[in-house]
Amino acid sequence: MSRPTISDLAKAAGVSTATVDRVLNGRQNVREETVRRVHEAAEEIGYHGANAIRYRLLADKPEFRLGLVLQKPRHAFYQDVLHVFEAQARASSLRRVQVSARFAETAEPAELAELLLSMKGRVDAVAATGLDHHLVTQAVQELRGRGIPVYSLLSDFAQGVRESYFGTNNLKVGRIAGWFIARLARGPGKVGLFIGGSRYHGHQLRETGFRSYFRDEAPEFQLLDTQINLETRALTYEAMKNLLERNPDLVGLYVAGGGMEGAIEAVREARAAPPLVLIVNELTPESQLGLQDGTVSVVFGTPVRQIAGDLVAQMIATSERGMADTPGQRFFAPEIWTPESEFMM
Repeated sequence: MSRPTISDLAKAAGVSTATVDRVLNGRQNVREETVRRVHEAAEEIGYHGANAIRYRLLADKPEFRLGLVLQKPRHAFYQDVLHVFEAQARASSLRRVQVSARFAETAEPAELAELLLSMKGRVDAVAATGLDHHLVTQAVQELRGRGIPVYSLLSDFAQGVRESYFGTNNLKVGRIAGWFIARLARGPGKVGLFIGGSRYHGHQLRETGFRSYFRDEAPEFQLLDTQINLETRALTYEAMKNLLERNPDLVGLYVAGGGMEGAIEAVREARAAPPLVLIVNELTPESQLGLQDGTVSVVFGTPVRQIAGDLVAQMIATSERGMADTPGQRFFAPEIWTPESEFMM
């Protein structure tokens, strides 16, 4: 397929080829709104000069340094989160956004606190995923004191100190998981739940929502004790095998955090057993395959692209008007994937 031409770009942007020529060559007397429209069209159709247009659009804009602290550097989901933030940074027409990313190798609060503090003097704002702990709160407090707002991402932490939380309503996500299991299970029976750890605020809320749904709406099901899997594949696999062996009447399981790969593997191996409703979080190659072969019933996805776009804009706005007196939160509706979702066709 041939590369898009100037004429294609002009048509996509709704302007004349002469206007596109002026934009491409950096000539004067072109409104910023028009340059932005041409840039967006160039990105959309894959025009080879899109980066040059963006450079001209942002030439006079100040730089904004965004710090990003994520978990599990080798996990597909967190790599996707990084790529989405980098794409949103490139797409910003408000500032020249530069992303500086760091990954936590462990689930130790001291490591997360250290990574946050390493951003001092290097960024204008920080977005981070991680657990809730007093060491993390102290690090967020120190950054805030230096004029660097910190946003909790996906799972909340440092409430009352961080600038805002951006992610799903985890209490609601837990209730939705309960609703699916109660509706899809072959009948009343035992239901299991895995969380990464008690320090993950999002996991605690999902557990609360999950249990409250069954208590309120489906008391005929028996909820087993919550198991902590430390978000590891191997531990989840062994725990899941043990759970299936000890509970032949297990009808549903929700993996409320990481480590879902181990649960998927164990359930797949036990295919001879009665079908089990397995619900996991985040659409990755492993969970998508689980949907395709019937091992997984439902996947909850985080709308990372929408979150990243709104969060980058919010960070820039905060840098201009100052931090809020009262920390806030921003909820996004979860994506829900089933074996009948469009991507499965």
